[in-house]
Formats: sequence, C-alpha cells, structure tokens
Amino acid sequence: MAGDPELNQAEGQQYRQQSTVRETTARNTVSLNMAILLGILFIAILFRFHNITLPLVDAFSWRETSTAMMADNFQQRSWNIFFPEVSWTGPGPSYQGREFQIVSYLTAILYQLFGWHDWFGRMIAALFGLVTVLSLHRLTALCWGETHAHAAALAYALMPAAIMIDSSFLPDPSMLALVTLGVWLFTKYWTGGSAWLLPFATASFSLGVLAKPPGLAAGGVIFYLMVCWLLQNRRKHAAKVFISGLVSLFVIGAYYSWAIYLGRTYPPFHVAGSGYIWDSGFWAFSNNDFYFKSVWNTSVWWFYGYPFMILIAVGFWMPPQPVAESKERALSAIPFIWLAAASVVYFAAAREITTNPWNYHIFHVPFAMFCGRGAVVLATLGAKTVPSPGVILRSICIVAAMLVWSTFPLVRTMKAPFAMNGKLLGDELARRAQPGDLVVAIAPEVGDPVAVYYSRARGWVFPPGGGDVEWSRFVEDDAIAIAQLEELRTQGADWFGVAKDAEDSQKRPFIEHHDGVIDYLNKIGTKRLDSDNLLIYEISRP
Repeated sequence: MAGDPELNQAEGQQYRQQSTVRETTARNTVSLNMAILLGILFIAILFRFHNITLPLVDAFSWRETSTAMMADNFQQRSWNIFFPEVSWTGPGPSYQGREFQIVSYLTAILYQLFGWHDWFGRMIAALFGLVTVLSLHRLTALCWGETHAHAAALAYALMPAAIMIDSSFLPDPSMLALVTLGVWLFTKYWTGGSAWLLPFATASFSLGVLAKPPGLAAGGVIFYLMVCWLLQNRRKHAAKVFISGLVSLFVIGAYYSWAIYLGRTYPPFHVAGSGYIWDSGFWAFSNNDFYFKSVWNTSVWWFYGYPFMILIAVGFWMPPQPVAESKERALSAIPFIWLAAASVVYFAAAREITTNPWNYHIFHVPFAMFCGRGAVVLATLGAKTVPSPGVILRSICIVAAMLVWSTFPLVRTMKAPFAMNGKLLGDELARRAQPGDLVVAIAPEVGDPVAVYYSRARGWVFPPGGGDVEWSRFVEDDAIAIAQLEELRTQGADWFGVAKDAEDSQKRPFIEHHDGVIDYLNKIGTKRLDSDNLLIYEISRP
C-alpha cells in the first residue's frame, strides 16, 4: 500500500491544501496587522497634526521659541549647524552650547524653500513622532508579540505627554524617534537580521543622542543585548557591537565637548541644561526627595492622568510570561532595561528634568509598552477566547476612559495659549520696529523670549539673561533694574515692551514691582502703545 500511486497522490493533494490554507492564513494575519498599524498611525496623525498652526504660545513656549530662533538664524545668518544661535541676548552673535540642531535645521530648510511659518517646526516634530509610533510598534512586536505591539503603539498615539511633545517645536521628538528606530534596528539585527542593520542602527542611535542627551538611556538596551551575546559565547558578534558603540560614543562625546566649548567661549556664555546632581550635590537632591512631588504633579495634571498611570502600573506589575526559549526571554526584558536606564538618567538630572518636563520623553517608549500590556491584561481578564465580544467591549471602554479622562482634557490644558499676550506684544513691536532695531521685551512669564521671537528682531529679555544669571526673577529694586536698562540702551536698544500681566517666578507683577522703571521710561522714551494688555516705549539713544 505504501507504493499505491492513488494514495500517494491523495496525500500530496491534502498536504498542498494544508500548505495553501496556512499561507492564506499567514497572509491574512499580516494584512490585518498591517491594517491595524496603519489605523494607529492615522490616529497618531490626527492628534499630532490637530491645530498644528497654533502659535508658539502653549505651555512650552519658552523652549519652543528658543528653538525657533535657532532655525531663523540658520536661515538668515549662517547655515553652519555647529553654531546654533538665539536672538534674545542682544545683537549677537549669540552662540550657545546646545544639542545637535536636527529639528531647527530641517525647519530652516523649509523656511528657505517655502517662506517663514512658525508652525513648520511643529510639523517636523510631528513627523518624527510618527517615526516613534512605527519603531515602537515593531520593537514591541519583537519583545512581546503583535497584539502587545498594537496596544503599545495605540497607547503612545493617545498619551497626552507624547502628543504634546511630538507636536511642539522641540528637539525631543527627533531624539526619541531616532533612538527608538536605532534600538529597533539593532534588536532586529540581534535576532538574526541582515548585517547592514548594525551600521544603520548605530547611526540612528547616535543622531538621536546628539539631538538630546537623555537619548543615551536607550543605549542601555543595546548594552544589555551585547552582554546577552557574551553570555552565549557569541564573542565576534559582541565585539562588532562594542566597536560600533565606541565609535558612537566618540562622535557623541566630540560634539558635546564642542558644544560646551562654544557655550563657554562666546557671550552670553550659556550652555543649555542645568540642575544635575554633580552641580547641586547629592544632598540637595535628597533634601528635595529627588523632586518626586513635581513628578507626581506633572504626571497627574499634565502628562498622563490616572487612566494611563493605572495601565502603566498594571503592565509593569504583570508583564507577559516569557517563553522557554532563551532569545525570546532576553527580548521580553527590554522594556524593563529601558526604564531602568532612563531612571538612572532621571536620578542624575532630576532638577533639570522636572524643571523642563519635555525631558521626560525618554520614558515614553517603556511607558507605552507597559500601558499597552496593562490594557491587554484588563481587556482579556477572564476571557477564554480572544478576540471575543467581551474583550472587544472592555477594550472600547479602556480607550474611552483614556480619551475622556486623560487625552482630551490634559492636551487641552497644555495647549492653552498661556503666552498669547507675549505673541501680541511681539506682533506690535514687529509693526513698529525698523530693520536692525533692537527690542527689549517682557512676556507674561518673565524670561520667556516669545515676544522677542515674534518681533522678528533681535534683542533682550528683561532682566537680561545668559550664563548663570537668573532671568526668570526680577531684581529686588528699581535702581538695579534701571542700571540694567541703561546698559541695554547703551548697547543699542530701540524699543521696550511689556505685557501688563507679566510676572516673575515669585509671582511679582512687573507693573507693580518696577513702577519706578516705568517712570524712568517716561523720561528716556516715548510711549507708543498703552492698551489694556500691552505697554510699549520707543527708547531714545543716550
């Protein structure tokens, strides 16, 4: 019977039918997963491009307008990317020690091609945000499978903090996109992908860290996987990674050494970033409980809200069970490794991160993965089949809770036009100032350069900032403030403008605290505007 031609033919036909069914099922699964990913990307686009033309007046206006000024100066003064320059410390040059200017430089190119639009920077940042969604999805698929990849990518697409940062004119979206892309490409290489993935992963990761130093935390994942190779006695593979890592660290170190040199050599002698543990000391951080109260307040009222925080906690506490195969077990630990490395960065720079909360962005990849896992746990709790009507209904309820109690209200809060009077002040100065005029401007939040930016001129914030000077707080008396104003007048200041709701970090209104300065302005200048919200003087030359 073993040689029966009819029986062999029947078995062959049955095998071909089974193979065809498996191939069809696999194709349908791939098509379904691709459709879901495209749907998640579409959702991310909706949230990141909604109101993309909003002026730079939201909660991050201070940092956004500084970034925007660097884009202006690349396009108007010099295309040398190694000399980033702001416009709020006088006629210049005002070079500063800054991160590698990827977002601002790309924006400057758009200015050159299509003219100046303040929202171009937001658009570039949002596009980088979409790269993060895609890279996060594929990285999570390698670690925990496709279902968790869909959940994690959707969590990131809807996370208020991610939406806010990804749609702001900041360097952080490029940082997270590039390091996440680099980690995904390296993880794919680690699992047996093509050799060309290693140089691409190294280049992407290096650019991400150059875009913002906190991206270095993602390197913890690469180091961890390299150690896994060493434990598996795959020393040649580990050696290649080690050499690539040394090259990456050399490039990163060389650039930031240059940035520090630049910031310390040229006025206003400013290197971006402060509040590190080696500056303030361990006990200063410890006495402030490592600023955890600020972390909590930012998490609840700005960045996540309780629904996201609960899902993150559930996902962290109940991760997927790793399979017996050692490779899969190693990959399943990646979110924890990333979170641990980001936590090290936090403890080293807690005051800087809590003061400038966009620096939390490096946490959002592991947070999204844990959030997605938490959603899967709650949606499938007690379910015998997946998907089932109960699982689908619970999933809808989870997403609805995220939207209603987190995404919509928190994004609306962060996008509120806090600095609108600063923009209006800048617009009024732009109407009056002549080419080459220098302005002095005080926005609603003292130290925010938004008014200088929208004046389309160069000038100073007031009190004048730079270096180690505290420029978010008024000086104690009018005599010192008048002396500062006289110094700016000597340097060529032509206009002085203030938003009447301007307050310093101690909540002291300029109009009340420095009424003597206003009296002095009436002596040395001519009042050109006195409205309900703004006060502008044209200053006479000494």
